This record gives sequence, structure tokens and C-alpha cells, in this order.
Amino acid sequence: MITIKGVDPRMIANNLDPSEPIHPGELLKEEIEYRGIPQAKLAERMGMPCMVLNEVLNCKRAVTAEYALLLEAALGIEADMWIRAQTDYSMQTAKRNKSFAQRLAEIRKVAAVL
Repeated sequence: MITIKGVDPRMIANNLDPSEPIHPGELLKEEIEYRGIPQAKLAERMGMPCMVLNEVLNCKRAVTAEYALLLEAALGIEADMWIRAQTDYSMQTAKRNKSFAQRLAEIRKVAAVL
């Protein structure tokens, strides 16, 4: 979280969550479309089945550390960026899950007593 003296952290744009979490597959899809790289060619370059890459692009599969490193090698975009994007997406999705939020609240109540 970014902090600036005298400014409410919730008012700093970089601290805001998007209205909908953005899966890294969406970012990747935009990148390869911009570059004009067909999915099949990228999958081949990365040495992975096209179906697996398609699942990432369609937000049905997470970007793992291995995929991030393959993307870095194939596209020149640092693996850390893909991992951060996946972590941000996963955290935002978990925070929006109402039953999980209730579970966290219950655990925090017990932890506060200890």
C-alpha cells in the first residue's frame, strides 16, 4: 500500500481495487493481439499445448511460476509482472467471496481472544 503523509490511503489511485478483478490472461490476450502473435504460435514457442495457453487466455487457468517464466522468455515481459498480476487477481477474488470472508471473520474473532 502506498502512503503519502496527510493523504488518506484509500484516496490514492494505486491503492484502489478495480471494480472487477483482472485476470492476467486478459492482459496476455491483449498483448499478443497487439503484437499480432497467434495463440498457436505462442504456445509452440513456449513448448506448451495450445489448449493450456487458451485456458490461461480465457481466465480458466492461473498463471503459474513456470508459465510466467515461459512468457518472459517468449515475450520479454518479466515473470514477476505475471506473478504479481495473478496474485492480485487471486487476492481480490478471495476477498470478494462472501463465505470465505465470513470464515476469515470467525477466525479473526478467535485469534483476537488468544
